[in-house]
Amino acid sequence: MNEYTICRKPAPAGPGEWTDAYWADVPVVAIANYHPDSSDHHPRAEVKLTHSSDAIHVFFRVEDQYVRSVATKRNDPVCCDSCVEFFLAPRPDAGSTYFNFEFAAGGVLLASYVEDPSREPGGPLAKYTLFSEAQASGITAATSLPGITDPEIAEPTTWTLQYTLPLAAMESFVGPLAPLDGRTMRANFYKCGDDTSHPHWGAWNSIGDELNFHQPAQFGPLRFE
Repeated sequence: MNEYTICRKPAPAGPGEWTDAYWADVPVVAIANYHPDSSDHHPRAEVKLTHSSDAIHVFFRVEDQYVRSVATKRNDPVCCDSCVEFFLAPRPDAGSTYFNFEFAAGGVLLASYVEDPSREPGGPLAKYTLFSEAQASGITAATSLPGITDPEIAEPTTWTLQYTLPLAAMESFVGPLAPLDGRTMRANFYKCGDDTSHPHWGAWNSIGDELNFHQPAQFGPLRFE
């Protein structure tokens, strides 16, 4: 099981570059476990994280191809687009509950709190709550791509997506989470593109034979400095 330590830093001043002074020394998470049902397109997808007193700061970088992004509204099915995802279980004593934060390459967010991830094949999760506009309002994101990419970009394309996840966005569901210092949470990171011409499903920690990202048993430890 992969583990990752999130270093503590002041919040970044704004969107940055992968190798700028703030992010250069931050360790990298590699999303490299591609499910066998994927096409032969396995993009190199990586993510870096830091934390400050009241937020987690997330920076995805994807060396991609066949990029498509058509979602326009919050909580659209962004996994159908070229998409990066962060699933986080903040409380180790809370069973299988967790949050999923999914971003289309164009910057549209789907966010929910999942209390029961069981489901019938092809059906919805048994119990989840989508973030309201107020709950999602503090999750600020910046992408290197335009809001809509259609038709698909067939040639190799590197894109980035950065966002700040304030603890307050999650605390409305699970209560106080600060301070982060010394905490351990569990998480997984994903890259997908369900409705692109070359569908693919990559994970930080392998999801095994079942094509299903909603497997909290497969989440790895995140340790906060």
